[in-house]
Amino acid sequence: MRKLKIFLFSIVLLLVSVFIYYFIVVMNARANTLEIVASALSPRNIQLELDDLTEEQLDALLKIQDPNFYNHNGFDISTPGAGVTTISQGLVKLFYFDDFKPGLAKIKQTLIARFAFDPLTPKDTVLKLFVNHAYMGQGNGKAMYGFGNAAEFYFNKKFEELSQSEYLALIAMIRAPDGFHYLNKRQENNLRVARIKKYLSGEYIPQDNSDFLYDRE
Repeated sequence: MRKLKIFLFSIVLLLVSVFIYYFIVVMNARANTLEIVASALSPRNIQLELDDLTEEQLDALLKIQDPNFYNHNGFDISTPGAGVTTISQGLVKLFYFDDFKPGLAKIKQTLIARFAFDPLTPKDTVLKLFVNHAYMGQGNGKAMYGFGNAAEFYFNKKFEELSQSEYLALIAMIRAPDGFHYLNKRQENNLRVARIKKYLSGEYIPQDNSDFLYDRE
Protein backbone atom coordinates (compact mmCIF):
# COMPACT_ATOMS: atom_id res chain seq x y z
CA MET A 1 0.00 0.00 0.00
CA ARG A 2 2.81 2.39 0.88
CA LYS A 3 4.51 1.72 -2.47
CA LEU A 4 1.23 2.39 -4.24
CA LYS A 5 0.83 5.71 -2.45
CA ILE A 6 4.39 6.69 -3.34
CA PHE A 7 3.76 5.73 -6.95
CA LEU A 8 0.51 7.72 -7.13
CA PHE A 9 2.15 10.71 -5.47
CA SER A 10 4.97 10.55 -8.02
CA ILE A 11 2.46 10.51 -10.87
CA VAL A 12 0.58 13.49 -9.44
CA LEU A 13 3.83 15.36 -8.88
CA LEU A 14 4.89 14.66 -12.47
CA LEU A 15 1.56 15.87 -13.86
CA VAL A 16 1.70 19.05 -11.78
CA SER A 17 5.27 19.67 -12.94
CA VAL A 18 4.27 19.19 -16.58
CA PHE A 19 1.31 21.53 -16.16
CA ILE A 20 3.48 24.21 -14.56
CA TYR A 21 6.10 23.85 -17.28
CA TYR A 22 3.63 24.30 -20.13
CA PHE A 23 1.81 27.07 -18.27
CA ILE A 24 5.11 28.98 -18.12
CA VAL A 25 5.72 28.25 -21.82
CA VAL A 26 2.34 29.71 -22.75
CA MET A 27 2.67 32.75 -20.48
CA ASN A 28 6.13 33.55 -21.87
CA ALA A 29 4.75 33.22 -25.38
CA ARG A 30 1.85 35.54 -24.59
CA ALA A 31 4.27 38.09 -23.13
CA ASN A 32 6.36 38.07 -26.32
CA THR A 33 3.69 37.67 -29.00
CA LEU A 34 2.94 41.33 -29.69
CA GLU A 35 6.64 42.10 -30.12
CA ILE A 36 7.17 39.05 -32.33
CA VAL A 37 4.24 39.97 -34.56
CA ALA A 38 5.30 43.62 -34.78
CA SER A 39 8.78 42.58 -35.90
CA ALA A 40 7.41 40.14 -38.47
CA LEU A 41 5.15 42.89 -39.85
CA SER A 42 7.96 45.44 -40.27
CA PRO A 43 8.19 46.82 -43.84
CA ARG A 44 11.46 44.99 -44.50
CA ASN A 45 9.67 41.68 -43.91
CA ILE A 46 6.50 42.34 -45.89
CA GLN A 47 6.34 42.06 -49.67
CA LEU A 48 2.68 41.27 -50.16
CA GLU A 49 -0.55 42.59 -48.71
CA LEU A 50 -3.64 40.41 -48.68
CA ASP A 51 -5.09 42.69 -51.37
CA ASP A 52 -2.29 41.53 -53.67
CA LEU A 53 -3.90 38.10 -53.78
CA THR A 54 -7.09 37.56 -55.73
CA GLU A 55 -10.10 36.14 -53.95
CA GLU A 56 -9.55 32.91 -55.87
CA GLN A 57 -5.93 32.72 -54.69
CA LEU A 58 -6.86 33.34 -51.06
CA ASP A 59 -9.65 30.77 -51.22
CA ALA A 60 -7.28 28.18 -52.70
CA LEU A 61 -4.61 28.86 -50.09
CA LEU A 62 -7.03 28.43 -47.21
CA LYS A 63 -8.83 25.42 -48.65
CA ILE A 64 -5.54 23.60 -49.23
CA GLN A 65 -3.51 24.71 -46.22
CA ASP A 66 -6.07 25.35 -43.48
CA PRO A 67 -9.72 24.90 -44.56
CA ASN A 68 -11.20 25.84 -41.17
CA PHE A 69 -8.83 28.78 -40.63
CA TYR A 70 -11.40 31.44 -39.75
CA ASN A 71 -13.29 29.18 -37.34
CA HIS A 72 -10.64 27.42 -35.24
CA ASN A 73 -8.46 28.88 -32.48
CA GLY A 74 -5.05 27.93 -33.83
CA PHE A 75 -5.50 24.18 -33.57
CA ASP A 76 -7.58 21.84 -35.72
CA ILE A 77 -7.48 18.04 -35.93
CA SER A 78 -11.01 17.37 -37.14
CA THR A 79 -11.44 19.14 -40.49
CA PRO A 80 -11.01 16.79 -43.48
CA GLY A 81 -7.85 17.66 -45.43
CA ALA A 82 -6.52 19.98 -42.74
CA GLY A 83 -3.54 17.90 -41.69
CA VAL A 84 -1.91 18.27 -38.28
CA THR A 85 -0.47 21.77 -38.68
CA THR A 86 -2.61 24.87 -39.04
CA ILE A 87 -1.37 28.15 -40.49
CA SER A 88 -1.01 29.48 -36.95
CA GLN A 89 1.01 26.45 -35.88
CA GLY A 90 3.26 26.86 -38.89
CA LEU A 91 4.01 30.46 -37.96
CA VAL A 92 4.59 29.51 -34.32
CA LYS A 93 7.21 27.00 -35.47
CA LEU A 94 8.93 29.77 -37.42
CA PHE A 95 8.64 32.63 -34.92
CA TYR A 96 8.96 30.95 -31.51
CA PHE A 97 11.55 28.20 -32.07
CA ASP A 98 15.24 28.38 -32.91
CA ASP A 99 15.52 24.65 -33.51
CA PHE A 100 12.19 22.88 -33.84
CA LYS A 101 12.26 19.11 -33.41
CA PRO A 102 9.22 16.80 -33.44
CA GLY A 103 8.04 15.46 -30.11
CA LEU A 104 7.67 17.74 -27.11
CA ALA A 105 8.16 20.74 -29.37
CA LYS A 106 4.91 19.82 -31.16
CA ILE A 107 3.05 20.09 -27.86
CA LYS A 108 4.61 23.50 -27.19
CA GLN A 109 3.83 24.59 -30.74
CA THR A 110 0.19 23.61 -30.36
CA LEU A 111 -0.25 25.26 -26.96
CA ILE A 112 1.40 28.49 -28.09
CA ALA A 113 -0.75 28.59 -31.21
CA ARG A 114 -3.94 27.88 -29.23
CA PHE A 115 -3.41 30.05 -26.16
CA ALA A 116 -0.95 32.77 -27.22
CA PHE A 117 -0.42 33.46 -30.90
CA ASP A 118 -3.90 32.90 -32.31
CA PRO A 119 -5.95 34.65 -29.60
CA LEU A 120 -3.61 37.67 -29.63
CA THR A 121 -3.33 38.03 -33.42
CA PRO A 122 -6.22 38.95 -35.76
CA LYS A 123 -6.94 36.29 -38.36
CA ASP A 124 -6.20 38.56 -41.32
CA THR A 125 -2.86 39.45 -39.74
CA VAL A 126 -2.05 35.77 -39.31
CA LEU A 127 -2.83 35.18 -42.98
CA LYS A 128 -0.74 38.17 -44.06
CA LEU A 129 2.17 36.85 -42.00
CA PHE A 130 1.83 33.44 -43.61
CA VAL A 131 1.82 34.82 -47.14
CA ASN A 132 5.05 36.68 -46.40
CA HIS A 133 6.84 34.21 -44.13
CA ALA A 134 5.83 30.69 -45.19
CA TYR A 135 8.85 28.48 -45.78
CA MET A 136 9.09 27.78 -49.51
CA GLY A 137 12.08 25.48 -49.75
CA GLN A 138 15.77 26.03 -50.44
CA GLY A 139 17.02 28.34 -53.16
CA ASN A 140 20.73 28.62 -53.94
CA GLY A 141 21.52 27.03 -50.59
CA LYS A 142 19.39 29.47 -48.63
CA ALA A 143 15.98 29.10 -47.04
CA MET A 144 13.21 30.74 -49.06
CA TYR A 145 10.39 32.53 -47.24
CA GLY A 146 7.22 34.13 -48.57
CA PHE A 147 5.29 33.90 -51.82
CA GLY A 148 6.88 37.05 -53.22
CA ASN A 149 10.43 35.71 -52.91
CA ALA A 150 9.34 32.29 -54.16
CA ALA A 151 7.68 33.74 -57.27
CA GLU A 152 10.85 35.61 -58.17
CA PHE A 153 13.16 32.65 -57.53
CA TYR A 154 11.18 29.78 -59.05
CA PHE A 155 9.54 31.62 -61.95
CA ASN A 156 11.50 34.85 -62.34
CA LYS A 157 8.20 36.71 -62.07
CA LYS A 158 6.50 39.15 -59.78
CA PHE A 159 3.83 37.48 -57.69
CA GLU A 160 0.98 39.16 -59.57
CA GLU A 161 2.29 37.72 -62.85
CA LEU A 162 1.96 34.09 -61.77
CA SER A 163 -0.42 31.79 -63.59
CA GLN A 164 -2.83 29.66 -61.60
CA SER A 165 -0.67 26.56 -62.08
CA GLU A 166 2.47 28.42 -60.98
CA TYR A 167 0.70 29.72 -57.89
CA LEU A 168 -0.54 26.23 -57.04
CA ALA A 169 2.99 24.88 -57.56
CA LEU A 170 4.12 27.18 -54.73
CA ILE A 171 1.27 26.08 -52.48
CA ALA A 172 2.10 22.47 -53.29
CA MET A 173 5.51 22.87 -51.65
CA ILE A 174 4.30 24.13 -48.28
CA ARG A 175 3.38 20.73 -46.80
CA ALA A 176 6.80 19.28 -47.64
CA PRO A 177 9.15 21.84 -49.23
CA ASP A 178 11.89 19.29 -49.93
CA GLY A 179 9.59 16.52 -51.12
CA PHE A 180 7.62 18.78 -53.47
CA HIS A 181 10.39 21.22 -54.39
CA TYR A 182 9.52 22.87 -57.71
CA LEU A 183 13.03 22.56 -59.15
CA ASN A 184 14.44 19.47 -57.46
CA LYS A 185 11.25 17.40 -57.34
CA ARG A 186 9.35 18.67 -60.39
CA GLN A 187 7.54 15.41 -61.09
CA GLU A 188 6.31 15.16 -57.49
CA ASN A 189 5.30 18.82 -57.53
CA ASN A 190 3.40 18.41 -60.81
CA LEU A 191 1.54 15.38 -59.44
CA ARG A 192 0.56 17.25 -56.28
CA VAL A 193 -0.65 20.24 -58.31
CA ALA A 194 -2.83 17.90 -60.41
CA ARG A 195 -4.31 16.45 -57.22
CA ILE A 196 -4.84 19.93 -55.77
CA LYS A 197 -6.74 20.96 -58.90
CA LYS A 198 -9.05 17.95 -58.52
CA TYR A 199 -9.63 18.87 -54.90
CA LEU A 200 -10.38 22.51 -55.68
CA SER A 201 -12.78 21.53 -58.45
CA GLY A 202 -14.69 19.20 -56.14
CA GLU A 203 -13.61 16.02 -57.96
CA TYR A 204 -11.78 14.85 -54.84
CA ILE A 205 -13.14 15.01 -51.30
CA PRO A 206 -10.72 14.40 -48.38
CA GLN A 207 -11.73 11.50 -46.17
CA ASP A 208 -10.33 12.82 -42.88
CA ASN A 209 -7.94 15.41 -41.49
CA SER A 210 -4.87 13.33 -42.38
CA ASP A 211 -5.88 13.18 -46.05
CA PHE A 212 -4.06 16.39 -47.00
CA LEU A 213 -2.13 14.96 -49.95
CA TYR A 214 -5.38 13.95 -51.72
CA ASP A 215 -3.77 10.68 -52.83
CA ARG A 216 -6.21 8.08 -51.54
CA GLU A 217 -8.12 5.93 -53.96
